Amino acid sequence: MGAERTAIVTGGASGIGLAISERLAADGVAVAIFDRDGDAAEAAAAKIETAGATAVGLTVDVTDRAQIDAGVDEVRRRLTPATILVNNAGLQGFAPFMKIDADTWNRVIGVNLTGTFNCCQAVVPDMLEAGWGRIVNISSSSAQGGQPLMTHYVASKAGVIGLTKALALELGPKGITVNTIPPGFIDTPMLRDSERKGLLGDTEEAVKRTPVRRMGRPEDIAAACAFLVRDEAGYITGQVIGVNGGRNT
Repeated sequence: MGAERTAIVTGGASGIGLAISERLAADGVAVAIFDRDGDAAEAAAAKIETAGATAVGLTVDVTDRAQIDAGVDEVRRRLTPATILVNNAGLQGFAPFMKIDADTWNRVIGVNLTGTFNCCQAVVPDMLEAGWGRIVNISSSSAQGGQPLMTHYVASKAGVIGLTKALALELGPKGITVNTIPPGFIDTPMLRDSERKGLLGDTEEAVKRTPVRRMGRPEDIAAACAFLVRDEAGYITGQVIGVNGGRNT
């Protein structure tokens, strides 16, 4: 894959997003890291550049369409128009269903689902211009099996799966593929924080119930993403590519 291709990775400064950013950069893609934490985005980009690849870090909140559009413009100026988009930015939430207020619901939906919509709409014009594009949306295995105390989160990620399938049908004739990866039990700072708060139950028991008998790593998601954005994956679109150690089949 040539360095002339540019990828935008949202939420790309930590966890799964950082692993994806680093993997795509290692594969020769110029990477623009969009993150609400601009300092972390710049630090991640600097690390990638030190390793000899090309990256920029930008402060972008995916709930702010004006920020997204400005970020995409800057990517065009500093790199090349983005023809790869990985929608990874996400907001987790835990609460009993009857305790989820409208503001909390709207915030989770706003980041996870509307943020994905916003970024797709901002980047797709450059893909249409190029006649080639790859979109990978990071959803969640909880959208496939459900999860108590996470109704808002699960609903938002299920929406991402639906958005993926519909957009794949619309953009396929234009040379653009759209797929989603719902990660399973992945060892990230977000997961460890939830574990410390006692929100995930017995993680050791969860590992025992995973057929491959281990927790996933951010690099596992990055590897699947790296394949889906390649030319070789051009006949794969509208698919839900589970990376979950066999927990959902």
